[in-house]
Amino acid sequence: MKNLQPAASAELYRRAQNVMPGGVSHELRFRQPHPLYIERARGAEKWEVGGRRIIDFKMGSASQLLGHCHPDVVAALQRQASETIFTSDCHRMEVEWAEAINSLYPSAELTRFTSSGTEATMLALTLGRAFTGRSGILRIDGHYHGWHDYLSKGAKAGSKKAVSLGVPKAIQSLAAVVPASLEIIRERLKDHRFGTIILEASGANYGSVPFPPGFLEGVRTLATEAGAVLVFDEIITGFRWSPGGLQSRDGIVPDLTALAKVLTGGLPGGAIAGRANIMALLDPEVCWNGLSPPVSHKGTFNASHLVAAGAMAAMQHLKTGKPQAQADAMAQKLRAGLRTILSDLSIEGAVYGESSTFHIYLGECDGTVRALSPKSIRGMPSAMVEAIRNALLADGVELMSYLSGVTSAAHDDALIDEALGIFEMVFRELKRAGVIGKTRRGRTQ
Repeated sequence: MKNLQPAASAELYRRAQNVMPGGVSHELRFRQPHPLYIERARGAEKWEVGGRRIIDFKMGSASQLLGHCHPDVVAALQRQASETIFTSDCHRMEVEWAEAINSLYPSAELTRFTSSGTEATMLALTLGRAFTGRSGILRIDGHYHGWHDYLSKGAKAGSKKAVSLGVPKAIQSLAAVVPASLEIIRERLKDHRFGTIILEASGANYGSVPFPPGFLEGVRTLATEAGAVLVFDEIITGFRWSPGGLQSRDGIVPDLTALAKVLTGGLPGGAIAGRANIMALLDPEVCWNGLSPPVSHKGTFNASHLVAAGAMAAMQHLKTGKPQAQADAMAQKLRAGLRTILSDLSIEGAVYGESSTFHIYLGECDGTVRALSPKSIRGMPSAMVEAIRNALLADGVELMSYLSGVTSAAHDDALIDEALGIFEMVFRELKRAGVIGKTRRGRTQ
């Protein structure tokens, strides 16, 4: 395996440490010996400063379903930049964009744009509290919904503490962290303080910890019976699982849906979409004392001209389902190849995932993670996980998080075959070095 430490990235990190806290603008971009500094990306590949080529399975934190720098998106941005970048006014494209969302998502009767996925989930909670008159929120252990205070508690699997300093206990008390258990959720909903349920529609961390069979259908029923607002965080599943997200594919309709990432064609932005009687609380014509809407929502760059232009260019492809089919096929090929590698190297574990995702679990199991607890799935030794990620990156493959990643419409057979060769080499050498450890013969699922 290579042990590349590009001098250009190292020098940029040295400079960054003098001007930014920790030298980064996002805590998950921090890594040793230095972060990646990417200067260009095309399709499913990107190049670090200094020239190192990387096969990308992070894909802009799952935002680049069409691939980096899709020519239609680039052309739309260039055209729009010559007309107007931003004026803080309404415009035609935001209407067309909302119409497209509402036509694809079963829950989307009305849509309001935000500037990020974090803002989308934050607004969803405000709407849930306003509609039900109940301040309490039920959130699933380990699910991630952005970095705002309201859902910081429980974002780390197995912990009921906020993942950040500075989150007041009064705010933490509004959220109850529960496992993916219908029985426990039913009991908690008997406490009428709780009026909003929010969850990642895929299961924790874009499906790394899958839901038990029938869970989403059961939660939908429980929310209806309790008069609670059910929020699907489809920030990753949205447009990726299908043009209308997981809810369209599986026919399970929430009350509100939080969207971002693929929604914008990979540009900054987000949206909340949902039932008209809930979304009406954002209508400026629905006023209290003639001064403001019941739910106040602002945001200077919501649905900005430039973002909307890129989003609408992407939407012409996303609505067809063809990009999703290509990405899904490449993920399926990758998962199958990884299972073969584990079996051939006698490494016990499981490779799984839905749609265009893949997750690797290394440890004792029956070839699947169905019998494992969330704690077990997330309990692989951190040193082993980091060693695998670093070794893959040194040889030109980057994962998204943990031992997981996503594919895109730009991944093709040749790139998947090349990546599988790197996975096989890395796993073989780390097993030989004792990093992965002694394992029984793996079984395929």
